[in-house]
Amino acid sequence: MNPDRNSRETVERSRLRWRCRRGMRELDVLLERWLDRCWADADGYQRAAFERLLATEDDELWAWATGRERPADAEMARVLDQAVEASSR
Repeated sequence: MNPDRNSRETVERSRLRWRCRRGMRELDVLLERWLDRCWADADGYQRAAFERLLATEDDELWAWATGRERPADAEMARVLDQAVEASSR
């Protein structure tokens, strides 16, 4: 891997890890596990959906994560499902 690309990826993941910090520890874990287990293999659509999840308010994100509600955005729903699955492993 190109050292510059590796450095950019490291910076990007650090930035995203910081954005995973929420008001609820359960959401921190959910988002960080997806970042750790899925980000490297995610395509551009999944990565963009993950960033949209990070921009979502905690109460709405928690309702989605617990299955009380579903995001209207299908790609966000898919990434959220992956995050829930990654957290249960």
